[in-house]
Formats: sequence, structure tokens, C-alpha cells
Amino acid sequence: MNEADGRFMRLALSLAARGLGTVWPNPAVGCVIVRAGRIVGRGWTQPGGRPHAERRALDQAGAAARGATAYVTLEPCAHFGHTPPCALGLIEAGITRVVSAFEDPDPRVAGKGHAMLRAAGIAVVTGVMEAEARALQAGFLSRISHNRPWLALKLGASFDGRIALANGESQWITGPEARARVQALRARFDAVLVGGGTARADDPLLTVRAFTPLRAPVRVIAARRLDLPRDRLASSLSAAPLWLAHGAEAPVEARAYWADLGAEMIELPETPAGLDPAALMTALAGRGLTRVFCEGGGQFAAALMAAGLVDELIGFTAGLVLGADARPGLGALGLERLAEAPRYRLAEVQLIGGDVLARWRRDD
Repeated sequence: MNEADGRFMRLALSLAARGLGTVWPNPAVGCVIVRAGRIVGRGWTQPGGRPHAERRALDQAGAAARGATAYVTLEPCAHFGHTPPCALGLIEAGITRVVSAFEDPDPRVAGKGHAMLRAAGIAVVTGVMEAEARALQAGFLSRISHNRPWLALKLGASFDGRIALANGESQWITGPEARARVQALRARFDAVLVGGGTARADDPLLTVRAFTPLRAPVRVIAARRLDLPRDRLASSLSAAPLWLAHGAEAPVEARAYWADLGAEMIELPETPAGLDPAALMTALAGRGLTRVFCEGGGQFAAALMAAGLVDELIGFTAGLVLGADARPGLGALGLERLAEAPRYRLAEVQLIGGDVLARWRRDD
């Protein structure tokens, strides 16, 4: 990788990140078009998944794209869908060199885009900043390769891992800066997920309220019997989509009530402990979700963790201690040996106001 290729691909990756949370079911892609060392076009996937990044960059570049190099964070698509393939657009625009981060694993592409470009006489370079691009595309890659979205579990807790006093008091353990960051994080995911216990205890809106996102995250609640509060959730269907996962025994009246309001109903198989968490993730992937932000509660989060479905831990730790009689952030996992414990690697640490944000990722 030469210096210029790295510099322009880094810019393309920063553009791609702007699409996180708004472009599902498509990947968040960035594209930079460079001619004679000068940027003539930039683009990223738009809300809802189109126009694609390459199309936006080509439209901006216009005639200046002829003879230029295109830097793309994912292999250009090669199939006809709602729009012609991006590989064909690059060819018709007169691009002479394409630098892409890695091959798209989607079976509709899977090397066909690169092959189409090469067949047209375009020089193709791959593997530039591939690790960084794959990290950015973790959600899309998980949906394509594992048939489930990338799942991040967020916990806001005391130093000793507690999320509330024994009497349930929890406002506020972390500070206002941490709570504002949670709002920003929600907007970068396709969906916000909680279990029925959290919904019953808090009656949360689960919306982004600090600002208006380009595309509101879907609100997903897993409640086996749909025994949910009918106040704020029921009156906020216009603010963000609401998907309710439930079991076969959920009352007909509750199903009809929420469906009539416009909620999407997702019936799931059950295990002795409740709704099947793996089936939930498969159902969400089937509906196009690539990145899901889980905010609890403890038993539900433990079920996801025990099923090996949590890819990332996002922890906000406050400088207070609540003691063993306070409520833990995670339910029981039933571990008998340390070797069985899920392990994650530290990816990031930040000071957020008076709290510490740590992000941990699981090694595949």
C-alpha cells in the first residue's frame, strides 16, 4: 500500500462511517474519486441504502471522473437491483483505476464487481486498509456470513458492576455526559433492543432524543407474553418503528392491540428460559438489521451472552460503589470454570465526563 492509497482510503472510511445506523440492509460504504492527486468526488451510502456511495461520488465528479482513481471501502456491486451496478457506473464514467478495501461476501457480488472492472481494462487494487474496513462493516459481514446482526451490549454501572440499589433506584448512576453519549451511540445502530423486564420496569421510549437522527433506530422489545406498559410506547409509534418479539402463547388481545397500532410482530420459538435468543437474532437479520444495540435488562442480556451472541461490550463505569446488595448488571451465566467465561479484548477507553467508557470486542 502506497502512502496516497492509504490516505485516500482512510478518507473513504471516514465517509462510510457517516452511514452507520441509517443504511441497513445495505452496507455503509464510502467512495473518494481522485484525479491527478486532487479529490473530484466524494460520497457515502445514503439513508435507506441508496444512492450508493459510488453513485454519489460519480455524480459529484462529473466529467472529472474520466481517467481518475476511485477509492471504495467495499467491492463495488455487480448486480442489477433498484439501480444499475456500481461497477458498471465506474466503467461508464471512465474510471481507470479502482482501489477497494476487500471483496464483498454477498453472493450477489463475491468478486463479480472486481471481475467486471478488470474485464473492462480497469486496474484493480484490493486489500488496502482491509482490517479497518472489515471492522467498520462488522454488522453487514455478520448478517451475510452468520445470518445475524452484530450485537453490542451496553451497561452503565457502578465501579462494582451494579446498575441499581436493592430497592430499584438507579437514576442516575452515570453522569449527563455519559447519557448523552448513549443517545449518540443509539443513532449509529440500526436498532435498540431490550427485554420485556426492562420495558415493564422503565416504560422506556428507546428513541434518540438529544437530536433528530437521519433514520430513527428500530425499537425491538423481546417480551414472551407481550405484557408491556401501554403508555409511552403505545403513543410513540410515529417517532420510531416498534418491533415486538413474543412467544406462541402471547394473548391474542395483546397481539391485536400492538399490531393495530402499527408494531411489527415477530413470533419466536421458546426455550425453558424464555424466547430463543438465537432465533431472535436470525429474525432480525432476516428483516435486514445489521447492527443492534442492546440496553438490557440483566436476565435478557445474560441469555444473549450465554448463547454466544454478544460481539461487543460497551461499558460506562461510574466512580461510585453500591455493594453486594445492589442489583447486578448481568444475570447469572451458570459458569463452573473460568475457561467457560466469554472473553473480549479491549478496543477503546475514553473519559466521558466523570465516567469511563470502555469498548470490548470479541475475537472471532
